[in-house]
Amino acid sequence: MIRIYNTLTQQKETFKPIEPGKVRMYVCGMTVYDYCHLGHARVLVAFDVVTRYLRNRGYEVTYVRNITDIDDKILRRAEENGEPFTQLTERMIDAMHEDEARLGVLPPSAEPRATDYIDEIIAMIRTLIEADHAYVADNGDVYFSVASFEDYGKLSRKNLDDLLAGARVDVEEAKRSPADFALWKAAGEGEVSWPSPWGGGRPGWHIECSAMSTRCLGDTFDIHGGGPDLLFPHHENELAQSECATGHTFVNTWMHAGAIRVDKEKMSKSLGNFFTIREILETYPAEVVRFFLVSSHYRSQVDYSEENLAEAGRSLARLYHALRGIVPAPSEDVPETVHDRDFAGFMDDDFNCAGAISVLHALAHDINQQRREGRDEEARKSAAVMVRLGSVLGLLQQDPDAYFQADSAGTLSAEDIEAKIHARAEARKARDFAGADRIRDELAEQGVILDDSREGTSWRRS
Repeated sequence: MIRIYNTLTQQKETFKPIEPGKVRMYVCGMTVYDYCHLGHARVLVAFDVVTRYLRNRGYEVTYVRNITDIDDKILRRAEENGEPFTQLTERMIDAMHEDEARLGVLPPSAEPRATDYIDEIIAMIRTLIEADHAYVADNGDVYFSVASFEDYGKLSRKNLDDLLAGARVDVEEAKRSPADFALWKAAGEGEVSWPSPWGGGRPGWHIECSAMSTRCLGDTFDIHGGGPDLLFPHHENELAQSECATGHTFVNTWMHAGAIRVDKEKMSKSLGNFFTIREILETYPAEVVRFFLVSSHYRSQVDYSEENLAEAGRSLARLYHALRGIVPAPSEDVPETVHDRDFAGFMDDDFNCAGAISVLHALAHDINQQRREGRDEEARKSAAVMVRLGSVLGLLQQDPDAYFQADSAGTLSAEDIEAKIHARAEARKARDFAGADRIRDELAEQGVILDDSREGTSWRRS
């Protein structure tokens, strides 16, 4: 049985999908006004692993991850750039797809864009108005009445009275209550807008996700996920307006990934410790970054630092070292092992990836010992298990030599390195050991490590 920590109940629960054998999951995606940052990578990778594991366990998973392609930030950035907002969003969506592909994140089953769901958004707002859960303000905006939903705050554990205490309504706003939030924003002259029963305007952020998720997955679905910063107010508001609009439970299980910190501080542009995914991948191999993100429990806080990335690189290298120079047996020829069961035990417990990775290291230890003792066929079978379990985490799918020899720093080419290795071998044959050592040192200075064994000399980039 899979157990998942449900933010709504604040406890682990046995996962029981609404429809046996099928999982419907929605995760809040990116607002595409800039490049994806490390926090986005955390969410992308976390729910990619959730999807991979559920499918590995035999579930048919429909994974919907939306794109917010209309928003105040998008409009401001487009105006700053002097370009149409659609041009900006298309460029950022392309960049997002490039980043997620490099991190080994599989495409979602569907990727709805808010601007394609304006009709559904308007229909949901109309339903809320008719049921007295929303109202048209004097300024043309439409607001959700938080007081009309008695369970408001049940997801984030926030009390409405506490939220109202000390709050105020800005002079230019026409809300009935400071806690009310916009479903539809009236457009000023020349602003981007769509026609609606309440005049030209555009949707608020929260209503976009409610309309897209229920349209794609139904009034009630199994899992809703996102980053830690979305719990309140975004997910709280989604829950309130969705349940008021449909009359049904919105989501059965709420999942939230942990926060990212940089050198033990909150990641923030103002602190100068804000990193985009592509900036990080200029320095670190993509699989090392993924390993770093996967190696902690998805709900835990992750501290990004050079030291922690370097340790992730060393840990991943130990796994690839075990696989180097070995041809795994066909996976279908290797029945379920104790390691498979241990791996499933960790992952069934709220997707405990840290525990799952410990199983990979146990397999690496077994492979190394089996090879030392000449039990090559056993080593091939252990390697097959290691590769198939790694695939569930999106790891260890590269050829080990390709992984170690990938030129991410623009240094010596593979051909140059092979030529130097050949020259070193010739020097050793001629008993010119000083010359051979000099070549090894020259390569080491350029980040190339040589590994000598009975089979010959292999190399890897440090």
